[in-house]
Amino acid sequence: MAHLFESFSLRSLALRNRIGVPAMCQYSARDGLAGDWHLVHYGARAVGGAALIIGEATAVAPEGRISPADLGLWDDGQIEPLGRVARFAQAQGCPMAAQLAHAGRKASMRRGWEAQTPIPADEGGWPLVAPSPIPYSEAHATPRELGIADIRGIVDKFAAAARRAYAAGFSAIEIHAAHGYLLHEFLSPLSNRRVDDYGGSFARRARLVVEVSAAVRAAWPEPLPLIVRLSATDWVDGGWTPDETIALCRTLKTHGVDLIDVSTGGIVPDARIPSGPGFQIEFAERVRSEAGIPVAAVGLITTPAQADHVIRSGQADMVLLGREILRNPYWPMTAAHELGQTAAWPPQYLRAAPSGSVAR
Repeated sequence: MAHLFESFSLRSLALRNRIGVPAMCQYSARDGLAGDWHLVHYGARAVGGAALIIGEATAVAPEGRISPADLGLWDDGQIEPLGRVARFAQAQGCPMAAQLAHAGRKASMRRGWEAQTPIPADEGGWPLVAPSPIPYSEAHATPRELGIADIRGIVDKFAAAARRAYAAGFSAIEIHAAHGYLLHEFLSPLSNRRVDDYGGSFARRARLVVEVSAAVRAAWPEPLPLIVRLSATDWVDGGWTPDETIALCRTLKTHGVDLIDVSTGGIVPDARIPSGPGFQIEFAERVRSEAGIPVAAVGLITTPAQADHVIRSGQADMVLLGREILRNPYWPMTAAHELGQTAAWPPQYLRAAPSGSVAR
């Protein structure tokens, strides 16, 4: 079986190991533009030995931002600032994926470390949109239901953002269809009460995710991979289910999706989630075995032995470390030494490398 430090390929993209950095919002952009914080933050993780960095949620439209401090790719002027980040990471042997997103009814919020309340219009907030006029919580405004023309426009915006991501030098795209944001809102019966071609049955609720995936695949170069992030379950009766996730992944595979980033939850604020070490891995394993598509597992994966077991046991093809790699950007280097494997060390740091731990 493969192990944590075995290489892995998605289409033409060769990854040096099975360790990735998932999307984690930094809430540090201005007008959607990346800045010095993004260069240093992502650069440190690229230097630290990860194989792939999935950038934070990058809005395809201004109204699709979670907060005013989100990154964006709705305008050509946002290409070069993000390109500086992607080029630096690539130069360290760590390609980046751009996560394209629309926050839907969870947009217009304050930054992640601030009190999580919606921003009122008189403080710069903006109207919300969603599949149905159902607010996320009692504190949120009621979103406007998207019309068919609006939906088609959103598909076009995802495709346009993918083209900008390629111009910026990204090596992969991840479509964010999880965590209660717009595409997930269409999937879940808890947030989608439509009676047209985008609501009701499983196929109709899944239609927008499939259309966005197909449009991005057509706009994105064929040799480069396409990833979709899904919440495998809403953790609520009557919500989106693991069986529906597997059925959707089978369809996405036929539309050129190469990897599923398997997470959970986010559609409602009161879901009871049994969080614990590796609590989402079982869903990744089901998608991999039943949908026949490569997967990345994420969620409280913290130790080298745990991460290596996920790969060696065939539960996932990659592991994504979130909080752990925020705490220690050089986790891959130390994990390789602990597991008796080798990792890429930048030459500037070789004096600190343990004997036998450097990949040649």
